[in-house]
Amino acid sequence: MSKIAYIFPGQGSQYVGMGKDLYEKDESAKAIFKTADKILGIGLSDICFDGPEDLLRQTMNTQPAIFLHSMALLQLIGAKNVTMVAGHSLGEYSALVAAGSITFEDGLKLVRLRGELMQSAGTKNKGTMAAIVGLVPDEVADICAQASATGIVQCANFNSPGQIVISGSIDGVRKAMELSKERGAKIAKELVVSGAFHSPLMQSAREGLMNALQQTNIENAKIPVYTNVTAQPIQSSVEIRKMLSEQLTSAVRWEESISNMVKDGAEKFIEVGPGKVLQGLVRRTSANIDVKGIDKFDDLEKE
Repeated sequence: MSKIAYIFPGQGSQYVGMGKDLYEKDESAKAIFKTADKILGIGLSDICFDGPEDLLRQTMNTQPAIFLHSMALLQLIGAKNVTMVAGHSLGEYSALVAAGSITFEDGLKLVRLRGELMQSAGTKNKGTMAAIVGLVPDEVADICAQASATGIVQCANFNSPGQIVISGSIDGVRKAMELSKERGAKIAKELVVSGAFHSPLMQSAREGLMNALQQTNIENAKIPVYTNVTAQPIQSSVEIRKMLSEQLTSAVRWEESISNMVKDGAEKFIEVGPGKVLQGLVRRTSANIDVKGIDKFDDLEKE
């Protein structure tokens, strides 16, 4: 039997209408959406199904919406033959539920709080992010170090070969974009985001999240979780708690995580949740690997 890895998407994969077909076609999916509305005391299902897009795009809604969609799918497909998991930023919480480390209820509360804290930090400490395409990690890190004289900026996501996202203050990021173009970057494009995620400007969110993590029951993971901060597999509840708090101000080492999972025997990757972002990143990182996604109810029938 091939070694299967589940991967879970993060912010940016959301779309209006996500999960609606699951809700309409499966009673257990309907139940999990209703449970989420009850736990959070908001109409999260309505935001997923009907938007409007501006409301769904608010970080405090986006994060629980994507998590909920992934969890509804996970409940339908199970994780019995899965040997390892990873999630991109917010997706790490979905991965931890799949690995038996946190419960759905606790994960939902944490990602809603995380979204609120990140949105608030983005309002208090104005920042931005930009995609840099066509340079290697060392070059981008060097550019960020140089641009830091202008303002805070650091690498935020190492997504796939040649695709890196930087994050920080508006002046710092724009200076780094300018330097990237001078160094020969194919693309240096500012992203539409509500804050400088995975940068020091998220420190206030990290502190608030740390308090919540201390009060949450976190078990040892039953299977390895490849964590964003180090790209290494972890299972200890102590390490999981530490990595989740560090994650907000650290870079997402996604390319490395995928490479390490392949090196450790992953033969098939399944993206569980909305969109296809991670499938593209996996293919660009490991060209010959088997990768697919489960997003809609029809995808379950292809299984």
